[in-house]
Amino acid sequence: MFSYIVRRLLIAIPVLLGVTVLNFIIMNMAPGNPVEMMIDPNTSAAEIEAKKELLGLNAPLYVQYYHWIENVLQGNLGFSLTTFQPVSQLIAERIGPTVLLMGASLLLGIVIAIPLGILSATRQYSKLDYFATGGSFLGISVPHFFLGLGLIYVFALELKWLPSGGMKTLGGDGGFGDRFVHLILPMLVLGIGIAGKKLRYVRASMLEILGQDYLRTARAKGLREFVVINKHALRNALIPIITVIGFEIPVLLGGAVVTEQIFSWPGIGQLTMSSIMSRDYPTLMGLNLLAAFMVLAANLLTDVAYSVADPRIKYK
Repeated sequence: MFSYIVRRLLIAIPVLLGVTVLNFIIMNMAPGNPVEMMIDPNTSAAEIEAKKELLGLNAPLYVQYYHWIENVLQGNLGFSLTTFQPVSQLIAERIGPTVLLMGASLLLGIVIAIPLGILSATRQYSKLDYFATGGSFLGISVPHFFLGLGLIYVFALELKWLPSGGMKTLGGDGGFGDRFVHLILPMLVLGIGIAGKKLRYVRASMLEILGQDYLRTARAKGLREFVVINKHALRNALIPIITVIGFEIPVLLGGAVVTEQIFSWPGIGQLTMSSIMSRDYPTLMGLNLLAAFMVLAANLLTDVAYSVADPRIKYK
């Protein structure tokens, strides 16, 4: 296992390099540049060129990338072109709230999807099955921004049960209870979408396993149905479930961009949108590098989870 992980980490290096090259090219192909976003429209062309020269934006693209990757190898992600803070500091300040939101949403989605998926499979074509299937389609189909605005209208504006945004109450202590109350709505938006997608996979995996001969043998030996389903069937159905959960981790980052904007959640999503609007190249490159790393880490963790779920899987 150790040698396999080392090989995967070595393979990840050229993959990360390739991702940064593509991101750098695509980002610079986008219309506009940071100088145009930070100065007055009436500024003369000479002043604009002088500002570009100062920021190194007049250099050829490969020279700009070389300077960026050279700094990254030294542990320096550069400085934001809008706030002039270190990019690593900006990301460090925002990564905590995003990890909290993503982790809570993923946990909520799994807690809903796995039990309902099992019940839906074991009671196929029942009212519960139709309800769970219909709910999963609804969770997949409703866009995050629409569901978020709907929840804000109902629970924040009409019922006044929950806050409409932010991570803590202004002037409050920001304790666990206060943060949890602010977390509920954005967590529901992301968690419902995750549960909708994962419930279908859990149901399909369980249906495939439930017809196997070894389950009939287990029942014939007198094992309780709870043990047959949750120990023997679920264990063997976990491989495809682990796969889709692993793929969901980096996808959550994209969903968090929209959700954090709607709920004013001070995480990576908000930072991404503000960096896009201001054409903040160093910050965007740092965020893209983080996203690429998350994808590779999620794939590696998924492979490791395979061997935990099924001891027959061995890595050399």
